[in-house]
Amino acid sequence: MENNFIALFADILEMNSNEIHLNDNFRKYENWGSLSYLSTIAMMDEDFNIQIETKVFKTLLTVGDLVHVVTKK
Repeated sequence: MENNFIALFADILEMNSNEIHLNDNFRKYENWGSLSYLSTIAMMDEDFNIQIETKVFKTLLTVGDLVHVVTKK
């Protein structure tokens, strides 16, 4: 599931999945912005059936945090 999430996340950010690491602060990626935020929320809902509140999303800092939300459900 981790690799699947990273591949989908890389597509959103228009990056290679090998450029994305669990300890990275995803908000510091060059392509991160409001559109990628909305796309990530939509991807988590559509592909993993996870609805995440904005206030919860704001507490997530790293790619690993995102993966953890997906894998714990």
